[in-house]
Amino acid sequence: MDRRQFIRLGLVGVGSSIVAPKIVLGGVAKQQMAGGVYHTADAPGRWDKKVSSHLPNIEVQKEGDGAIVKVLTRHTMEKYEHYIVKHMLLDKDFRFVDEKMFDPLKDKEPASEFVLENYSGAIHVLSVCNIHDTWMNVAEV
Repeated sequence: MDRRQFIRLGLVGVGSSIVAPKIVLGGVAKQQMAGGVYHTADAPGRWDKKVSSHLPNIEVQKEGDGAIVKVLTRHTMEKYEHYIVKHMLLDKDFRFVDEKMFDPLKDKEPASEFVLENYSGAIHVLSVCNIHDTWMNVAEV
């Protein structure tokens, strides 16, 4: 490979690293991931009969400039055989905010509470089941 080809390939690589994430996170792949990588009420994928017991229910209580976000997944905690592993919060740009891990031997139900300070906008909540994958719901803070 000569120097000019090397430079062209380098420029193509840099360009694709800038454009590709915007395409993926801009909605094209995000819509395709629902029902596959994660599940929602509208796109439950192969788990269409599991929505009521796996979709996280979100309650938002405004507190000044922030909020208290309460999450409950109506799922049984059957020891380590079948349980909700954790709840995870992502901000409006899908960046990690916080999480709560569950111990099915100690936690009677998968319920969590998160305090958000100086935050407004969409909050994405993930509920992860050890058998039925990851479920996402969204609320406005």
